[in-house]
Amino acid sequence: MEAANRGAHLVGGKSVGLNIELPFEQFHNSYIDRDKILTFNYFFVRKVMFMKYSQGYIVMPGGFGTMDELFEAITLIQTGKIARFPIVLVGSEYWGGLFEWIEKTMLANAYISPEDLKLYRIVDTAEEAAGHIFRFYDKYLLKPNF
Repeated sequence: MEAANRGAHLVGGKSVGLNIELPFEQFHNSYIDRDKILTFNYFFVRKVMFMKYSQGYIVMPGGFGTMDELFEAITLIQTGKIARFPIVLVGSEYWGGLFEWIEKTMLANAYISPEDLKLYRIVDTAEEAAGHIFRFYDKYLLKPNF
């Protein structure tokens, strides 16, 4: 999340942070606007806030928490529990193996449908990621609030 906050901060944009108190990560990153820091004790509450207010996900390589939030978003959109928003994964080298497995195993065994593969996009540059999000909103005649 720090990379997104840093980018927003450097260009004078709004930089919101949904922090969680963990034993090994006790403070928020320094790029979050002081009046836009929300700190949570529980992951499920933090994820609810992510899902409710997100207009797009740009997902960078990360650990189990990143995977948890990514698959939560995909599942909620897939099942129609939340409105669709763009999900962009940055780094084809990092994400490629996982999503190749998803196609070869989950899709091949009919645990997901071919339509589910359209719920995300894998890219390699910031320009591609931003472009996908802006094209999404042009296509659906919606305007993001950023």
